[in-house]
Amino acid sequence: MNRDIKDVRLLYVKGGLFVLCGVTAGGLLLAESPSLRTAFLLALTVWASARAYYFAFYVVEHYADPNFRFAGLWDFGRYVLNGRRQDRGPH
Repeated sequence: MNRDIKDVRLLYVKGGLFVLCGVTAGGLLLAESPSLRTAFLLALTVWASARAYYFAFYVVEHYADPNFRFAGLWDFGRYVLNGRRQDRGPH
């Protein structure tokens, strides 16, 4: 059974909910500890996480192993833990 979201509007709603969740969580952290240090560490966390996500999907799929397509971070984790290249076809 394929449970991928097909409706583009739902994809945008899902993306918007991720942004709302992140902005709310970040705002609550800054409200709890309003300092430049907290703001800097929060910004660094967001930046590093975005770069790691970009690496896991774009860099690996386009440069390191173009034969693999990952559906999510769990797939990427399994791919790394299972010795990367295996005799499986693309997903």
